[in-house]
Amino acid sequence: MANFDQIAERMMRGVASRTSRRSLISVVGGMLAGAATLPLLPVARADGNDAGPAYPTTGKDLPVTTGNPQDPGDQTSCDYWRYCAIDGSLCSCYGGTTTTCPPGLEMSPITWIGTCRNPGDDRNYIISYNDCCGGVAQGRCSCSRNEGDRPVTRPQKSNEIVWCFGTQSQSYTCTVALILGVATDKK
Repeated sequence: MANFDQIAERMMRGVASRTSRRSLISVVGGMLAGAATLPLLPVARADGNDAGPAYPTTGKDLPVTTGNPQDPGDQTSCDYWRYCAIDGSLCSCYGGTTTTCPPGLEMSPITWIGTCRNPGDDRNYIISYNDCCGGVAQGRCSCSRNEGDRPVTRPQKSNEIVWCFGTQSQSYTCTVALILGVATDKK
């Protein structure tokens, strides 16, 4: 260890005898400024959040369908039948599904509800909209459908509130649409 100290001391004394304080400060300042611009360089960030492969000729994403004729529609589109009362980003565009949060996010136990008609069987379903929390919302697939929305005096039916209560993080990312059951018709 003593040899290492002696070598390091000799190198430092050699650098100190050949450079001035001003030149050392300018070099260190230039390195700090260069390091600060490093994150601005273009980098391929493959984060796996694509909704699916793109059409080769148009560049648009392929529709993500359920494949079930009783559950028709594109789950990454605001026009999907389950999203009749949604207000937020769709988790199906972030690597999740209509019923599961993307990896690393936590589903809020507090929800708002809506009643949506399924065109596949022409029945009304009670839909629970759960916010997925703990990530950063990137504004992809943002939807604001207010069919049946109520004033905030009935918060369980309002979609204007961030529902990230009871989770580790209150940072909203996206929303899922869970089917709770079939709605009964009013007589």
